[in-house]
Amino acid sequence: MLLESVLGIGTDLELGVTLQYIVEAAVELVGAVYGELGVVQPENAALTELFSAGADEGGTTAEVPVRVADEVFGTLRVRGKRGDGPPAAPGGGEAGEARFAPQDLVLLHTLAAQAGIAIGNARTYGRARQRERWIQGAAAVTTALLTGESAEDALTTVAESARVLADADAGAVLLPTADGGMRIVAASAGDPVIADGMIGTTILPGSAVLEQLLGGEPVFLDDSATDPRMTTAVRERFGPSMMLPLQHGGRLIGTLTVPRTRGGRPYTPADRLLATQFASQAALALVLADAQHNRERLAVFEDRDRIARDLHDLVVQRLFATEMMLESTRRRAGAGETAALIGRATDELDSTIQEVRTAIFALQQPPAEAPTSLRGRVLRETDGAAALLGFRPSVQFLGPVESSVPEPLDARLLSALRGALAAAHRREGVSAVAVEVDATGRLPDGRTVVRLVVRDDGAREDGSGTGHTTTWQAPDH
Repeated sequence: MLLESVLGIGTDLELGVTLQYIVEAAVELVGAVYGELGVVQPENAALTELFSAGADEGGTTAEVPVRVADEVFGTLRVRGKRGDGPPAAPGGGEAGEARFAPQDLVLLHTLAAQAGIAIGNARTYGRARQRERWIQGAAAVTTALLTGESAEDALTTVAESARVLADADAGAVLLPTADGGMRIVAASAGDPVIADGMIGTTILPGSAVLEQLLGGEPVFLDDSATDPRMTTAVRERFGPSMMLPLQHGGRLIGTLTVPRTRGGRPYTPADRLLATQFASQAALALVLADAQHNRERLAVFEDRDRIARDLHDLVVQRLFATEMMLESTRRRAGAGETAALIGRATDELDSTIQEVRTAIFALQQPPAEAPTSLRGRVLRETDGAAALLGFRPSVQFLGPVESSVPEPLDARLLSALRGALAAAHRREGVSAVAVEVDATGRLPDGRTVVRLVVRDDGAREDGSGTGHTTTWQAPDH
């Protein structure tokens, strides 16, 4: 039976299967009623896992340590010797109770020694498999990030992948805040409610955990709920946790955290090492994805700029030349129906030119996310106009512009601004343009006046000098 047990121990390289087989083999080998194998942490001998076989009915106990090399892996314990005597009373030790013989201990020691070898092999295999999964996960994250995901989706991908690979209950990515803290911006959990509740959680500046992370050092917590370094509201939900800096080239991009629920299995040194390596790879992937995104945006911008130049140099110039020929023909035609038709055609052509110029200005806008504030959108329009004017218009805001210009009024103001800038570009000798958005004026009845004024130093149409001012005022505000 001992030989069969020893030979059977090494038939499976999965650690959990091997440990369960060892317990069952020990019970059968010494004729015990119940057996268990407790796995302990090397650092503090705390019990982490327990494998058992049979029903614990009390009785005499026999136990031996299980060692892997020089490390105590756990304790193999059997209880309740099966025999011909009366049943053992709870607690054991009664007269007539079957007891374990010295040779039973010899068998257990022999089995434990062989088990240590098999456990060592199974752990080596398990670590290799675990490392392979982390490597494959890091490669999958890199591939996903380089396929053009948005920044938010990319961070969520990192959090989700880390949670699955670490066998954690949640995963989250924190980014630095303007005041020197960190805030969770992406989270993943088996329960979506937990993930949503984590987003927005902030680590305030000065936290001990934050100081360690900002120094580029990972933080490993045995129990997030009780660790004095943790100050966030969500810490009560979690126990073992890893907080890993996402850094590249000495620059801290953010933090990756993968917590387990309270009472969960603690992270091993191998877990910590592999997760730290994954965080480094994920940080590099985020940097590469951001660089690729910037290159793509630049390529789009260059295409838009080229199209705008072609429209200006070819289409607008030809339309303008055609308008001049029509205007010359109208003058020669004198008064009459033909001249009137030519005049209307000239006006339509002039409007078309202005619309094309407005489209050119829009193409000159950077292909980035549109600003949400009115100030940002006005500045974006003037920045786009700078590409064709050859200089940047000056911009001034007066009064509470943001609160005084509601939708859809802001859209009409921006449309008027685009038209005024296009008209300024069409004039000769324009070397300066000033834009003013004024929300300080009042009507006689007390209502706020929103006024847009665009001034330039170009030549006047009637040849009477230079300088032109375009004023737009909200008609119903």
